[in-house]
Amino acid sequence: MEKAISVEERIRRAEEIYEKRRQGESRPITKVSVNNNRKDVKLLKKMIIQILVCISIYMGIYAIYNNKYVFSEDFIKKANEVLSYDTNFQELYNNAKNQIQALFAKDNKDDGEQVNEQEQQTEENAVQNGIGGAEGEVQQENLTENQNVQLSQEEQDIQDIKNTTTFIKPVEGTISSQYGQRDTATGTVPKNHTGTDIAAVTGTKIKSATEGEVVLVSNEGDYGNHLKVQIGEVSIIYAHCNNIYVKQGDKLTQGQEIAEVGSTGNSTGPHLHFEIRIHERTVNPQSILEL
Repeated sequence: MEKAISVEERIRRAEEIYEKRRQGESRPITKVSVNNNRKDVKLLKKMIIQILVCISIYMGIYAIYNNKYVFSEDFIKKANEVLSYDTNFQELYNNAKNQIQALFAKDNKDDGEQVNEQEQQTEENAVQNGIGGAEGEVQQENLTENQNVQLSQEEQDIQDIKNTTTFIKPVEGTISSQYGQRDTATGTVPKNHTGTDIAAVTGTKIKSATEGEVVLVSNEGDYGNHLKVQIGEVSIIYAHCNNIYVKQGDKLTQGQEIAEVGSTGNSTGPHLHFEIRIHERTVNPQSILEL
């Protein structure tokens, strides 16, 4: 038989049950945030990528800084030498245009070679047989034009220089290095020689090979003390001089004393580096005059 419970005991038990329920509801519940974990992973990936990019940039800068060629003295001198010359963009444009036109003309000539073979043979026979009159002169002019097309660029440049400019020997001496490719004893001397070297005693007077205007006087780069003379489309460079007597803007006469032989710049001994250009393309000076 169930024991009778007093009212006070029932109230006390009810309060205990209430208190336990209340404490159970307020107890903290651990929650796991999936979104926060994903954000942490993305942040970690982003941080890793940034670290890799920084390492790549550092390695690139380190490689460039330790590249001996890019920052070598020879490279810097050559860069200064190129920058020291004036660039005529109009001449470069006209030169490129002429070369493109010549290329198209050559292609058209090749396309019609079989068709024109018989006509060219007839023209040659006509010239050989001495056919005169206006028609013969026209045929002779056509043959001359065809011969000009077949000339190389260097041969055409040499012909243009000879037709427009007269030269004299700039200095008495011995040819120590010719134009073109050469075997060098040291790594500082360029293998592609853009002029002709004439060895002479230091102080030997250098004469202007042509008339013209002094457009550059400089002591920078591999050429050392050097000057550039312009006459029409032709330019002449006198390099490695000991002393220079003229200044930029001077008008020269052929045979005028302009400098002294020296060994300044990238030089292994006293000599004159004599260089001839047309449209900034170098040619062999010994093809122009006897040195």
